[in-house]
Amino acid sequence: MRKSIAITTLIAGSAMLSACGSSGLFNRDRPDEFAVQRQAPLVVPPDFSLTPPQPGAPRPADSSAAVQAQEALFGPGPNRSEVEKNTIGRAGSAAPGIRSTVGDPATNTVAKGAVTRDVIAAPEGDGREAQAVAGG
Repeated sequence: MRKSIAITTLIAGSAMLSACGSSGLFNRDRPDEFAVQRQAPLVVPPDFSLTPPQPGAPRPADSSAAVQAQEALFGPGPNRSEVEKNTIGRAGSAAPGIRSTVGDPATNTVAKGAVTRDVIAAPEGDGREAQAVAGG
């Protein structure tokens, strides 16, 4: 038993040591580390196709990065009619913390009545099972 372990260890060791030599069972082609050359730095040629800006034309860098990103993701905003623009202008902007205020348990709400509650609570279906009782 000891002889077979010693012979196996001797064979494995000699195989591993043969990998260190330049010829033999584990010979491989190695790159020449002295044949490396430096690459010339990249040079950007001048762009002769640039034209001077037109007088009165908007500057390309006038919009902020956030606006450019939003337009790239979602496209330009919708074309709104004058009525929509007027309505949005009259409505004004929402308060910054409106979502927190609406979700607050202390927010007062208006009771819409039992009919609205029954319609909202009605089960979904094809109409046979989805019935709401009005009144009462």
